[in-house]
Order: sequence, then structure tokens, then C-alpha cells
Amino acid sequence: MNSAPGGRIVSLDQFRGYTVAGMLLVNFVGPFAATPAVLKHHNTYCSYADTIMPQFLFAVGFAFRLTFGRRAMTQGLWAAYGHVARRLVGLALIAVVFYTYLDKRSDIGALWSQITGDQWWNTLCLLSKRTWCQTLMHIALTSLWILPVIRAGVTVRVIYLIFSAVLHLLLSYWFNFNWVNASPEAIDGGPLGFLTWSIPALVGTFCCDAITTTTGPIRTGKMLAWSIALMVLGYGFSCGSRLYDIVPSTKKSGPASLASSPVLPPFDRLRDRDPSSLLAVPPFVAPPESVHRQNNYWMMNQRNGTISYLVFSAGFSLLVFLVFYLLCDRWGWRIGVFRTFGTNALVAYILGTAIQKYMRPLTTWNGPDWDKVSGWLVLADFAFFFACTYLVIRILEWRRIFIRL
Repeated sequence: MNSAPGGRIVSLDQFRGYTVAGMLLVNFVGPFAATPAVLKHHNTYCSYADTIMPQFLFAVGFAFRLTFGRRAMTQGLWAAYGHVARRLVGLALIAVVFYTYLDKRSDIGALWSQITGDQWWNTLCLLSKRTWCQTLMHIALTSLWILPVIRAGVTVRVIYLIFSAVLHLLLSYWFNFNWVNASPEAIDGGPLGFLTWSIPALVGTFCCDAITTTTGPIRTGKMLAWSIALMVLGYGFSCGSRLYDIVPSTKKSGPASLASSPVLPPFDRLRDRDPSSLLAVPPFVAPPESVHRQNNYWMMNQRNGTISYLVFSAGFSLLVFLVFYLLCDRWGWRIGVFRTFGTNALVAYILGTAIQKYMRPLTTWNGPDWDKVSGWLVLADFAFFFACTYLVIRILEWRRIFIRL
């Protein structure tokens, strides 16, 4: 294993820095019509943009497994549990304040009056399903959820992963899927999304074991096989969405309608179907316009935090990390911008998100008319934004100022 100064794993820092850079890209350019479809969130298939957040959770799981073990050895087990729990609760509170400020920065007083007024339930639904439940909150909730098993063996963590996925499935069948898709629609799985975000996080813990505890050469072939197996399994789950295809004569205009039974598939539609007609389009490929489908649980869908999406993304995250492991830990490659972002990822995320809120409107001089901005202007504005964000984080690195979970 090739480590950076201070015992840091180079490949993890580079992987995390790449993920931060990818987040800055897709979040900035996503709203513009000129942006290629693969860089946008669609909630009907898994695009490149949809692979970014699972990689954050994968890196969190990897680092959590590694650092908690070290902390337990130096501070004692219960002191380590208490320390981590306090910091994660603190992160959740930071998420509430940060996202509330970004979303309602112009009128905090009006927001408070909405919470305490007649519309308090609708306002709390909006805050809990959209405003608060973004990346930092999901990292905090997911880490708290897997905390009881972070030191456990592989078998216990596998059982916990399956339990989390099944629990999400059952709660989605009971009420959560319809609630997440009711107005205002949730993002990133809503308040219960941590159940499936734990899938890439726990896969990250398995990868940590493979990298840090294996004696002798790392078995990269085995890691590759597991990454492919997870991606195939996630794709297999997504094929269930083909049972929700709408024949042209019954197609409804406008956005895809919510299926009447979105979690329990209508298995009667299997009759007289050619097996090839049950295959979903592969990830990163948009469904053809001729295919109309009801909104259902089996789609690869970041808004719903579905099992198919996060199982596939966990495998894809493992594959991307494996590439960085080979490049960095085996062959000694380094990319400076990834190192800068990767060693101060929390600050890079917070500052990048805040800077973006104020810099992206510069692209639309006369208001947010996202459809009329040329691709070259979007690219130039993103390059300026990215350079400004990198410069701030690089200065912090020069001054050796790091803020970590």
C-alpha cells in the first residue's frame, strides 16, 4: 500500500478529489440546456452525474472503517463511539444550517414564520425532503446508521447491508415511495435515503479491508470481479422497470405518471413477453423516446434512492477506486488538483457549493434563462468557477488548514 505523509492512502485521496471535482462539474453545468445529457440528473436512468454522490458515500465508508479502527485503538472503544456520534450529529446540524441558508438566504425570518404558521407541515416536508436532505445530511445519517457495525466482520456487514436494502424496500412499499414522489418531490431519496446510501458506504468498508488488511499483493482481480457482479446485479434489478412500460394507446402526456403499484411489479405483464423485451437499457444510456414508462421503484433513480441505482453505483464506485489504486498505489501517479480537493474534501464541497450559488448566475446576465446560454459560455464560466474554488482550497492546503470528519 502506498501512503501519503501522515499515513493517508494516496489512492483514496485521489479518488475523493476526483469525486469532488466531478461534483463541482455536474452541479454547476446541470441546469443549462447546452449541457450534454450524461452530465445531468434525469431520474429515469443512471447518468454520469448520478455516479458522483455514491462515490462520496463509498469514500466515507472506506475512511470511516479505517479511522474508527485507529481511534478505537488509541482512545478506547466506547470513547471512539461517543466521539464519532457527536461529530456526526454536529455534521447533521451543519447541514441543516448550511442548506437552509443557501435555500432561504434572502429571508430567514420568512422561513421561520412559515414553520410556525398555518403551513408548518408543508414547509417541514419541503425542508426534510429537499432542502436539508442533501449530501452532507446523507453522509451524517448514513454514517450514524452503519456506526453499530463499522467494526464488525464481513458477514455481519453483508447481513446489515441486505437488511438496510430490504427495509428500504418494505418502507417504500408501505408509504415512502409515494411520499417521496408527492409534491414537493424529494431529492437523493429523502429522509429515509440513508438506508440505501448505506450500500455504497458498506461496500467502501469492504474495499478498505481489502486494501489495508490483506497480507501480500492486493487481489485486484477479485475486486474487479466484485465490482462487475454488483453492477450486473444492479442492472438486473433495473430490468423490473420494464414491467411498467406503457403501450402507446394508453400513454399519458407530460411527465411519467406514478405507477399504481410502484414497488410490487405487475407480474401478470410477464405473459407472452419476449425475454429480450424485459432488458432495460444499460446505465449511461438514455431510454429511447419510443419507450414510455410509469415511475416505479425499480428504475435507477437518484431522487428515489432505489436499490437498483445504488447497487449498480456501489459496483461502479469500486471499479473507479480500483483504477485509482492501480494508477496511484501501484504505478505512482499523482494529480495535484485531486490531491488538493481530496485531502480537504469537506471544505471543498462546502465552499464549492457556496461559491457556485453566486457565480453560476453570472452566466445568465439577464436572469436564469438556462435554455439560451451557449455551450462555450457555460464551459468558460465553469472553468472560471472551478479555478476560483481550487485556488481557495489550494491556499488552505499551503497553510496546512484541513477540516475533516
